[in-house]
Amino acid sequence: MKVCVIGTGYVGLVTGACLAHAGHQVICVDNNAAKVAMMQAGKSPIYEPGLAEMMQNAMQTGCLQFTTDLAVGVEHGDVLFIAVGTPPLPTGESDTRYVEAVARGIGQHLGNRYKVIVNKSTVPIGSGDWVRRIILDAVAERQEANPEASTAQLSTKSTAVKFDVVSNPEFLREGSAVSDTFNPDRIVLGSSSQKALDCMQALYAPIICRVFAENPDLPPVPVVTTDLSSAETIKYAANAFLATKISFINEIANICDRVGADVTQVAQGIGLDSRIGSKFLQAGIGWGGSCFPKDVAALVHTADDYGYEAELLKTAVSVNSRQRLLAVEKLQQALGILKGKTIGLLGLTFKPDTDDMRDTPALDLITQLSRLGAKVKAYDPIYAEDSQGFQAVPDQVILKTTPEDLAEDCDAIILVTDWQQFRGLNYADLAQRMNIAVVIDGRNYLNPDEMVAAGFYYVGIGRPSAGNPTAASRSLRQQIAA
Repeated sequence: MKVCVIGTGYVGLVTGACLAHAGHQVICVDNNAAKVAMMQAGKSPIYEPGLAEMMQNAMQTGCLQFTTDLAVGVEHGDVLFIAVGTPPLPTGESDTRYVEAVARGIGQHLGNRYKVIVNKSTVPIGSGDWVRRIILDAVAERQEANPEASTAQLSTKSTAVKFDVVSNPEFLREGSAVSDTFNPDRIVLGSSSQKALDCMQALYAPIICRVFAENPDLPPVPVVTTDLSSAETIKYAANAFLATKISFINEIANICDRVGADVTQVAQGIGLDSRIGSKFLQAGIGWGGSCFPKDVAALVHTADDYGYEAELLKTAVSVNSRQRLLAVEKLQQALGILKGKTIGLLGLTFKPDTDDMRDTPALDLITQLSRLGAKVKAYDPIYAEDSQGFQAVPDQVILKTTPEDLAEDCDAIILVTDWQQFRGLNYADLAQRMNIAVVIDGRNYLNPDEMVAAGFYYVGIGRPSAGNPTAASRSLRQQIAA
């Protein structure tokens, strides 16, 4: 099928590249000329495992193209994906101006061939009908401005208009977006048009049948078909539930800290309950990124608009905000006054296998540590390869390109991001480079016994500390070694 994807952020670029890999003819449109030139050269503007290679292969087969010309994309596509950003406003509601601009542009270039317009962006509930009205208004404006061309080239503004709107929310995880596209838990399609739903089923047929799946022997991917509003709500409800689940286990972790229990064992015990499940029960310093904060805030705002106070969701946000500074409290307990101390951050991105710094807990830690007079250093594996995505890091942070440089003369390290590489570091070497070998494991990712053996005083989240804080100082370690 012929597909146009408008917007080449995480969602748009992954969607376009994966559909092209599945054999569809895809044109991706973006209004950023420099970004389009980069993609035309076969380079991905974002870090996502496997994405650049898939792009390059699809371009070589002629299935994937990039352009800044929206008219070309609209004319090409039988299915048009709207995949632009909907960042949060200060009120919590989503900023939909980019979706509006794209919908208007589609209407200005829409011909008389039937098309399916797909909301892939996370949009407020009710946006499907809103997008349809914007397109119809743009079609009408163009007809009025050029009535002679309208009959031959444009859809009419009557009930014979040849397009339908579908809500097709994405559930991609940054760092595994390509895998998630080909191995989804479900595909959600919302529309009042059976013709549009049939078209989307045909588009996704290779994925539904698991042609590219890691385990092709599994049953076909479930397809959930709903009305527009229900599909839009599913996206918000899913992310709100996962965010709440993380905040819940962090509440339990804080109780464990006070009663001497180990939250990792508690999570294992409750996760084996099939009604609960083990996923998203990893206690730590809270959730971040581009989806959870924005989507929870948008759902709370929608509830407020309709006269309902979503108290549970507001509390989940409050718990998360408090959790981010827990690592600083644990540092104060281990080191006392932080003024003049040097603290190293292992990881900056909100999760591993991405270069995304949006709403990462690291930024809150940097702000608080700097306010308390600490010197802050940081290392992230992606920064070591490409520093372009780290412009959001405050200037006062000293960015290092190796873990060894990070550890040099540090008084403590906070593990912020659970990169796989961090499990294999030579922590005995890092401890010898530090003034005080204290590690705050913000993700409960490291083995406490191994860290103690390496010379560290280990502090986790919701689990007992391990080691001797006094013996973690460099002078005492040197005396013991002598």
